Amino acid sequence: MITAVKNNNWLFFGLCLLFFALIGWAAFSGDYFFALLPFAGLFLLAGWQSIQLVFLLLLFSLPFSMEYQVTETLGTDLPDELLMWLVTVLFFCYWLYKPRAISRQVWGHPLIIFLLLGIIWAIICSLFSTQPLLSLKYLLSKGWYIGAFVIAPLILFRRKQMIRMAAWALSLAMIIVSLITLVRHGFYGYSFATINRALEPFFRNHVNYSAMLVCIIAILAGYRSAVTSISKKRITTVILILLLLALFLSYARGAWLALFVGIFISWVIRKKRILVAYISVIGIVIAALFWIKSNDRYLDFAHDYNTTIWHSNFGEHLAATYQGKDVSTEERFYRWIAGIRMIKDNWLTGYGPNSFYHNYKSYTIPAFKTWVSNNPEHSTVHNYFLLTAVEQGIPGLLLFILLAGCLLYYAQYLYHRITDDFYKRVTMTTGIIMGMILTVNFLSDLIETDKIGSLFFLSLSMLVIVDLNTRSNPASDVESIPQPIPQ
Repeated sequence: MITAVKNNNWLFFGLCLLFFALIGWAAFSGDYFFALLPFAGLFLLAGWQSIQLVFLLLLFSLPFSMEYQVTETLGTDLPDELLMWLVTVLFFCYWLYKPRAISRQVWGHPLIIFLLLGIIWAIICSLFSTQPLLSLKYLLSKGWYIGAFVIAPLILFRRKQMIRMAAWALSLAMIIVSLITLVRHGFYGYSFATINRALEPFFRNHVNYSAMLVCIIAILAGYRSAVTSISKKRITTVILILLLLALFLSYARGAWLALFVGIFISWVIRKKRILVAYISVIGIVIAALFWIKSNDRYLDFAHDYNTTIWHSNFGEHLAATYQGKDVSTEERFYRWIAGIRMIKDNWLTGYGPNSFYHNYKSYTIPAFKTWVSNNPEHSTVHNYFLLTAVEQGIPGLLLFILLAGCLLYYAQYLYHRITDDFYKRVTMTTGIIMGMILTVNFLSDLIETDKIGSLFFLSLSMLVIVDLNTRSNPASDVESIPQPIPQ
């Protein structure tokens, strides 16, 4: 006992010396980064001892996080991106500490294989990128997204209780943000013109907000179908009604469409027709592209620059969309046409991840230009499938299409294979969310954002976990994460 006390004293004395040495060097050199290192060490130690809590805090922070511009060229999302870094480091260290925390079967799972193939191809495309630094930022960002939302859940989600807690952490935060938005939006008269103002500072715009909201509605709908308590069912019904009202007042056409697609996906999964539906959609899109490209037919849809405007009234906004006079819709056409024209010049490796903005303007057609085409926000093509083809070539697009199709197929496959009622609902909900995410990304490019990218990778990880947790002969080399992790 005396020896242990002496050892602890020496450890304490050594750490104090290190602390003062770092503080002194920070003061001497003027580089105050060194002064933060001891506190970062304490933060990592606290996280190591409460690793589940850190992950739940990350999920809870997603709806509340806001964009922060560090420099003119470097931005981040706070606090969720900092928590992603912490979770990635913690779980990577834990994986090294206990390699059996992740089953060997995980690395042979088709979803993980397709994910890794996509990452490998993105790395190859980055080697040929027109913007190497931006492509490197993309790869680093992708690394901590996968670390936080794929690797961490693969270790954590061995127990049903942890899955429930994760779902509630995310849902509760989004419910709070939605209620705040409803109240704030009420002061503006629930007008279409003021929805983005009501969302500040949590969401950039109503597209990001509605995309995340419709996914949380799917989670709560799945929960409502599972509970047997009348009081819980009534409370959940009231919350769902409020969230559906919030979704309607978000005035986001893509999310409204995603809601109906989610209902359709649930029917398709039950009828075992997901592959037929998925292949049919791909076929329709390809046929439409060939039709509109033949004889330069797309030029017939060019709008009048002077009458294509942004409308503050939502009724006028919808009417303008139908008439081809809505600026957001026509700006999409402007960039889609440019994106499609870009592919033929660099179809194999693309222009490199994160490089669309710096290459697209020379491929645009003036007939489709709108008064927002100067693009001060540096936003991209507003279609994730097309964005992938432009930045990572046709192979990158095919890999993403295969991954998306595999995700939907596994949702259907697991739903009909599993007998456990809890996992059946988790699988159905995950499949619906994946269908919704793919829908909104046909009109936007949200998988690279913290709000929707997190849900995409969580859905992938969830399907892998459900598959492994429900096999008749689960891997004997899997170790659940202890609670808490011993020092």
